[in-house]
Amino acid sequence: MPCMRVLPAQGRCDRGEPMPSPFSAVAISTTPACWKSFCNLLDSVEIMNEPKPHKLALPLIAASVALVAGTVTVPVGEFSQRKLEEWEGKEFKGRTNYALVVLDDRGVLRAESHAGASGLVRKIRIDLEKTPYLNWSWRIENILGQLKEQTKAGDDYPARIYVVVSGGLAFWRTRSLNYVWASTTPQGKSWPNAYAGNNVIMLAQRSGEAGLGEWRGEKRDVRADFKAYFGESIRYIDAVALMTDTDDSKAHAVAYYGDIYFSSE
Repeated sequence: MPCMRVLPAQGRCDRGEPMPSPFSAVAISTTPACWKSFCNLLDSVEIMNEPKPHKLALPLIAASVALVAGTVTVPVGEFSQRKLEEWEGKEFKGRTNYALVVLDDRGVLRAESHAGASGLVRKIRIDLEKTPYLNWSWRIENILGQLKEQTKAGDDYPARIYVVVSGGLAFWRTRSLNYVWASTTPQGKSWPNAYAGNNVIMLAQRSGEAGLGEWRGEKRDVRADFKAYFGESIRYIDAVALMTDTDDSKAHAVAYYGDIYFSSE
């Protein structure tokens, strides 16, 4: 078992108290169109390409931008800095436990699921013309057995990262790419989500037991992926989400997520 210690949330003293739950009291709709797809996470936000003068009901968080060695970066998940307050919990069925911990001398987000399905989402607008590359690292401790991941009964993953383009009030227009660490589907394969259909495309970024218990760094050209899988030139995404879920398989999974950010190259 990896050696780790729990970190307090930023701005809270380290006295051993449990970190406050990031989960909202209002869960996402569990209609088949939205189940486990985050398709209505921004249903109260008006999405637009150009700003309008009136105030939004729930404005998107403005992205902070950094310049590192000539590369523009936009931080999304700063788990190494003990930051989790900008992430909102979304519970679908049961609850995955998320906590900031230290593992391998770095601050990371730990996720553990026992037959549950809940995720964390950060509402943030990213300009893919400026920063099209999604960067993250992850590590899983186990896969989930011989699942048929293209079916509802097998729609579980030890780790997944979503990028979401919101349809606003027209939630059925929401589109999402879902990068997963699959248990059985070959690496590189794509398929429509079993619950949400063609609005959510699943991509097996990693697969199987190769790399279990080891950190793996990932990089995707999100703009190119939306063009390839949806046939659309997307400039903005509206949210990033992550989830470790085992509700369909009734299994147990442990995963770790490193920092998540967008970059210009």
